[in-house]
Amino acid sequence: MNIGEASGRSGLPAKTIRYYEDIGLVRPDRGDNGYRDYGSGDVHKLRFLHRSRSLGFSVDECRQLLALYEDKSRASADVKEIATSKLTEIDRKIRELTELRRTLEHLVHACHGNERPDCPILEELSEG
Repeated sequence: MNIGEASGRSGLPAKTIRYYEDIGLVRPDRGDNGYRDYGSGDVHKLRFLHRSRSLGFSVDECRQLLALYEDKSRASADVKEIATSKLTEIDRKIRELTELRRTLEHLVHACHGNERPDCPILEELSEG
């Protein structure tokens, strides 16, 4: 199948598929005419990558996960280690965002939002 059909079946834009090919995540066959020829296995990998990226895994982590997926002698502990690390990273980001939200919420409530020039938001930004 051509890249347009692979795109439709995988849910990824053609540009992303070309990028994944450029970095070696997928390697479609080439027809006699030189065009990419994606098979069902390629589409399966593309769906795998699409889902992995939607869960927040980086391209390098996706590369590791894909290699583990293809390695039938893998240890599930290796997969769990990558996922656990990603979960820890997500929890850290949630804590950081929660703290940012609290700070910004405090500043928004401290600002009267009226015609006067004094503004605690700008004062905090200039001190930080």
